Amino acid sequence: MGTPDFAVAPLRKLVEGGYNVVGVITMPDKPIGRHQTELSASPVKQYALSQGLRLLQPVKLKDPDFLEELRSLKADLQIVVAFRMLPEVVWAMPPQGTFNLHAALLPQYRGAAPINWAIINGDTETGITTFFLDHQIDTGRVIQRVAVPILDTDNASDVHDKLMLLGSDLVIETVDHILNGTVTSIPQSELQTDEPLRPAPKIFKETCRIDWHQGVKRVYDFVRGLSPYPAAWTEWTANGKQTVMKIYQTAKEPAAVSEPVGTVLTDGRTYLKVALADGYLHIESLQLAGKKRMAVADFLRGLQAGTELHVN
Repeated sequence: MGTPDFAVAPLRKLVEGGYNVVGVITMPDKPIGRHQTELSASPVKQYALSQGLRLLQPVKLKDPDFLEELRSLKADLQIVVAFRMLPEVVWAMPPQGTFNLHAALLPQYRGAAPINWAIINGDTETGITTFFLDHQIDTGRVIQRVAVPILDTDNASDVHDKLMLLGSDLVIETVDHILNGTVTSIPQSELQTDEPLRPAPKIFKETCRIDWHQGVKRVYDFVRGLSPYPAAWTEWTANGKQTVMKIYQTAKEPAAVSEPVGTVLTDGRTYLKVALADGYLHIESLQLAGKKRMAVADFLRGLQAGTELHVN
């Protein structure tokens, strides 16, 4: 069960490994386009169809027709990767249970956006976890965990790709342990340290707005934790005219600062930096509303000399 590319990688590994995949469950096709008249198939659906796998796309997971079809698959084990919360009638159905692949080291970062929040919080390590589903989201007994470093230059896409590759292997290892009867699992309470648990809630547009009154490191981590999607943004003011600017890549410059927070400085050719309380944040890749993403040098070539700039 899954929807995005993150779920395709382990599915491919299962198929290529010769495992008997009796069915694939993914979200219904999503309307796209200006008039929402076209339908877009999920990456999981596209792959499943290419392999001739049986496909289910339920609108509601408690729908009687869907549940009857799911039972008819007679699956021994269900695997969930980047899907949605399952009702008990679904996760309790197979005799070997249902396990989930989660992009964090549980019990930390329970929720929908663990990769983003780990980077936003400035963590230097994250990881991947397989665990059995139970009644509460992301709280089931842990089967396996593998840690992965987060580099200071990593953005959400970089970490996503690392965990996707690692997660594919971990799914196979977990399946083998379950099918061979060698699986062990432990309650998440036994893995919890004195460090407070940090949630990973779903990210909305307002979540992505930059608070320039935080320090350089905090804003730097915020930007890379949301890059390239959904992207951190700010209100950009040029000669009194406001627009939205998305920011994808930045660089830190710790320094003593005399300018007010939000002041934009540039040489008009090579750099564009924002004053914060403890230094400057260099904007290296950006996108204005209605425009394409561009490098800062390309942006500055189109900027009129003497333009008064500010962010807030």
